[in-house]
Amino acid sequence: LQYNRVWIPDNEEVWQSAEITKNYRAGDSFLHVQLEDGTELSYPVDPAALPPLRNPDILVGENDLTALSYLHEPAVLHN
Repeated sequence: LQYNRVWIPDNEEVWQSAEITKNYRAGDSFLHVQLEDGTELSYPVDPAALPPLRNPDILVGENDLTALSYLHEPAVLHN
C-alpha cells in the first residue's frame, strides 16, 4: 500500500487527500501518511475500515461517475 493515496476524514475540509508513506501491515493500528501540504501524521485506523482509496489524477473531472475506479463519498465530492 505504500505510495497509494487515500482520503482521510477532516473536521474542516470533510476529506483530505494523503499519500501512504510506510507500508501498512495487517494488524497495524496506524497508517503513516503525508498530507498534500507536507504534514506527516500517523492516522489511527481500524483494520476492518481502512480509509477509501483516491482515484488517479487522470480521472479527476470525469463527467461519468461510473468511470471512476473508486466510487465513494470523497471521490464524488472531489470530482
